[in-house]
Amino acid sequence: MMAEKVTIGNCELWHGDCREVLPLLPPVDLVLTDPPYGIGRDGKPPSTSSHGGHKGYEFMGWDTDAPPAWLFGLMHEKARHLIIWGANYYPQNLRPSMGWLVWDKGQRISQSDCELAYTTLDKALRSMTLNRAAIAQDGAVHPTQKPVKVMEWCLSFADEAQTVCDPFMGSGTTGVACARMGLQFVGIERERKYFDIACRRIEQAYAQPRLFEDAKVGAGDTAVQGDMLLPANVKWTSYLTIYFASLCCISAQ
Repeated sequence: MMAEKVTIGNCELWHGDCREVLPLLPPVDLVLTDPPYGIGRDGKPPSTSSHGGHKGYEFMGWDTDAPPAWLFGLMHEKARHLIIWGANYYPQNLRPSMGWLVWDKGQRISQSDCELAYTTLDKALRSMTLNRAAIAQDGAVHPTQKPVKVMEWCLSFADEAQTVCDPFMGSGTTGVACARMGLQFVGIERERKYFDIACRRIEQAYAQPRLFEDAKVGAGDTAVQGDMLLPANVKWTSYLTIYFASLCCISAQ
């Protein structure tokens, strides 16, 4: 099919098949994605009770197969670093790495306790505990949706990345995280329904006021954060520290 591009803020969103679109795109700093696992979790057909898909969502057939090996190779070529969720389903397509990430879903029910993400980062394995109910708080619209906080946590490990790509964008959670963190984002999604949802969610993320308007600028430059002038290489946690310190100073005057 013919690919369609939509630009929202610093986000470039493609409606198309990543096997066709990704080879045409320029390199990025980071690929952060949650590809199909090939386990049939995309939805349950209304006419059958034996299918193992998620019964709360429309069956579309996109989780029938995992991505081909060559596509993982292409992602390695297109990005300086990779963070790929569900990588335990296709370890044969990944290179050795120490920097795996673990999302502990905070509940012990019939579903998996945790999910695993492969990374190319030369860092220690890290874990995050966040109740899976966070997906509902974001607005659950996709059967394999990740919480925005999980994707923001992932991005914090690639703190030098300014450009991020998600070839399997789904409902746009990676793009929402990038919009909230002031990063450039390129997303690709094949299913029209989820592409439209992703566009809407990312547009809403830009419309929501943030504590600071983070602008990516060159090293040594400065970025205006509200009424404060801060070094561009100060992390957002430092912004918070300075901000609340300034409030204390004002209240003491």
